Amino acid sequence: MLDDRTTAAAWPAAYPQGYAVVDVETTGLARDDRIVSAAVYRLDAQGNVEDHWYSLVNPERDPGPVWIHGLTSDMLEGAPLFGDIAREFAHRLDGRVLVAHNAVFDWSMIAREYARAEHVAPVRQRLCTIALSKELSLPLPNHKLESLAAHFGVVQRHAHNALDDARVLAEAFRPSLHTAAERGVRLPLLECRPLTEWSTAPSAPRIGRQASGSSYRPNGWRPARKRPPCPHPNPGRYEADKPLKQGMRVAFSGDTSVERELLEDRAVEAGLHVATSVSRLTSLLVTNDPDAPTSKTVRAKSYGTPIIDEAAFTQLLRDVAPAGE
Repeated sequence: MLDDRTTAAAWPAAYPQGYAVVDVETTGLARDDRIVSAAVYRLDAQGNVEDHWYSLVNPERDPGPVWIHGLTSDMLEGAPLFGDIAREFAHRLDGRVLVAHNAVFDWSMIAREYARAEHVAPVRQRLCTIALSKELSLPLPNHKLESLAAHFGVVQRHAHNALDDARVLAEAFRPSLHTAAERGVRLPLLECRPLTEWSTAPSAPRIGRQASGSSYRPNGWRPARKRPPCPHPNPGRYEADKPLKQGMRVAFSGDTSVERELLEDRAVEAGLHVATSVSRLTSLLVTNDPDAPTSKTVRAKSYGTPIIDEAAFTQLLRDVAPAGE
């Protein structure tokens, strides 16, 4: 590994000159969902922490999955609106590569908030630490933040708190960056395209059925992928306010904001069984439109199968309990 004495001399010239490690907690994943807290750790070219910043944000609506992020309506009532923090947030991002775990999600939420506030986030590139860990072939059991942190010996103090998640990611990103520099790995940088227009009208219905100008691309047809069988036995149905368990059979219905294939990949990596249909053995149905008369939602309701939306499912994916617990 590159150490502090050799870093400056040996550092790849093509690497960025600074990073903004970001985490946002949100009310959900839909086009009209909002940020409820945001944190930024600014790092120099070698990944050393320069400073950090954190703020609660009043979402001007229901806070969503309180049981995940812990932020209630009372806690957020006196918090600043996103427009009030937009300039300070932008100052933290300016001229830096945005780094996040599943960066497309964080960037999408940030871009929409700036569009609502009639500002443009000064971000031109993003780097996803999931993609970087794959580039480095890190021996991780899955691509959860806690697994990346554990690989580098980083201790999580308060999971799902934006400031602590950003700290954990910053501490895990630095050794990842040094490993990439040592191996001469090209960083998986992607372009960030800010939204330039925004409609204040809420989406109705929610995700996947917006007008053509929405920031999400609807899921198109794709060929079926044959996945390896899930190695864990089915522990039964999902129970509200409890974690998912490895081996649970999860089915998806309707359009999703995050690409369906990515959601399914993340579910498989977490040890879940992705089912193509709903039966009495299905543990959970994920849909953003539970009232749609699709065969899966109709069957789920007839069997009493639990139904949750994409936002709740994405949050639950962060802490899937091992099989047998």
